[in-house]
Amino acid sequence: MTNIANRFTTGWMGSFQLADTPRVFGDLDEWFRLRMRQIRWMEWKISKARSRSLRALGIAEWQVREWASSGKGYWRIAGSGVLQRAQPNSHWEDLGLRMLKPTWQGLRSDG
Repeated sequence: MTNIANRFTTGWMGSFQLADTPRVFGDLDEWFRLRMRQIRWMEWKISKARSRSLRALGIAEWQVREWASSGKGYWRIAGSGVLQRAQPNSHWEDLGLRMLKPTWQGLRSDG
């Protein structure tokens, strides 16, 4: 899936290569990472899976118990500090996911 997403990112940034809006691309990257955290949280459907996953990502046990059974909405959980610590920006880079702003910057410097 990452490969397909990276192809789309590169293609879109090729189309917007001449745009002079780095802040917009940075804001879109933030929104995209938030959306990816939300999707990941939705994939962990039951609290047992959420507990296991949060533990594996290094979250303290008391926070695991608090957040795994939370009734808060997906979007609100995605923006929580716990999920952002569990899946920091480097998490998505380690998975090989290309972000918009760095891709745009790379295309601009090549030109």
